[in-house]
Amino acid sequence: MMYLIGILITIFLVVIIVQIGKVNELTARLRGEKQAAQDGNDWNAKLMLLFMVAFLVGSVWSAIYYKDYMLGYGPNLLASEHAVGIQFAFNITLFFTGIVFVITQILLFVFSYMYRYREDRKAEFISHDNKLEIVWTAIPAFVMALLVVLGLVEWNKSMADVGENEKPVGYVSLEESDREDTYLEIEATGKQFGWILRHPGKDGKLGEKDYTLIDDATNELGLVFDDPKNIDDIVISDELVLPVGQKIRARITSRDVLHNFDIPHFYVKMDAIPGIPTHFVFTPTMTTESYRDHLSQFPEWNVPADPDDPEGPKRWEAFEYELACAELCGKGHYSMRRIVRVVTLEEYNEWLTKNEEKSFYLTNVRGKLGDPFINKKLSIEERIDRRNKEKDAEKKKDDAPAPDAAPSTTPATPETPTTPETNTEGNTLNNSSSSENSNGTTTIGGEVKNIIEKATEEVKKEGEEAKGLIDTPKDGGH
Repeated sequence: MMYLIGILITIFLVVIIVQIGKVNELTARLRGEKQAAQDGNDWNAKLMLLFMVAFLVGSVWSAIYYKDYMLGYGPNLLASEHAVGIQFAFNITLFFTGIVFVITQILLFVFSYMYRYREDRKAEFISHDNKLEIVWTAIPAFVMALLVVLGLVEWNKSMADVGENEKPVGYVSLEESDREDTYLEIEATGKQFGWILRHPGKDGKLGEKDYTLIDDATNELGLVFDDPKNIDDIVISDELVLPVGQKIRARITSRDVLHNFDIPHFYVKMDAIPGIPTHFVFTPTMTTESYRDHLSQFPEWNVPADPDDPEGPKRWEAFEYELACAELCGKGHYSMRRIVRVVTLEEYNEWLTKNEEKSFYLTNVRGKLGDPFINKKLSIEERIDRRNKEKDAEKKKDDAPAPDAAPSTTPATPETPTTPETNTEGNTLNNSSSSENSNGTTTIGGEVKNIIEKATEEVKKEGEEAKGLIDTPKDGGH
């Protein structure tokens, strides 16, 4: 209905303008062409001044009104380290270009008014003015040089790759000093129409790929499974999980056409080109939850996210960072959107541990035809088995009947030292031993005592099997 009303109003205005033109034409015939031309110039000059005022006021008003929708202004904070420098360069550019914009617009319309046609005035011919030309060349050149240098500095910072001495990590350190020389490398592969996202496992390294191995049904990235680094790589497609405060190196590529890896809140934007991997290095500074808490302070974010569901979540509760494709890549371009979830360092390590057993290799290749490590025990499997046995031991311990009894009389079993063990993946695995203490008692009945001792022995035995312990010689043997 609104579109129809808009079309009718437009047609009505066109008719009015045409009729005004006809009226002016008739008036000109009655009054004379010269006088009509003079009156027309005067009116146009006055309308230009009016338009200038409305245009400049409208420009300033629209910038203020829509600032809450622009990144870096209002509620929408920037959420990466390098974005602050880019925003500073943008603001400096806006300051100088804004001044030039206002001055040139005023001169354009004021001169149109001042030098409108008059019958009693002749135009003055000026071939050149050296002083004026020097001024209007030198000042813009200086400002342009300043902006270019500032832009190059921020460009070099934003486009810089990780240093040679920086090491890739899987699990991130909780200490800031330990994270200074480390980075987490993730990979985003664009395809029509979605992103294939890959995280490294414990080794912190992404495995090799070969485009000739790509198979949409079994290996959509073309991973080379002979490469041990691929064993613990986690491949997902629904969301990108990142730890806050950790330097991220995004390896970006495409499987078919041009895509663009764009995370607006981080000021991260880079083309994904088939056959030419690109990269972007950035450090998230706000978790998703902390960004939501920030937005919850603003009234405009405390309205329902879905106007048709007043009882549903509010806008700030539904907020998510997003990964978009900023390149028109086909008719399904809109479906390239993915969620980016920024979590705390502890939460990321927990997520990695939980998803390690869901690595692409373990869920799609392990134990099947074509598995290059079919008859070998892998450290990732040992880690998973150890965690599962520890969970079972804890569960049995919690389920065991608790005596009413007196203090323990049996000394705790000392821990057995462990030795590093290297597996097929090239990862060093430190098996830490853990044995439960046997608690004896002299005040309970023999039957209850036997049950407790039996349960304790079972837990101890399973703990030793899970940790790969060996028998320690008695009497201080070596």
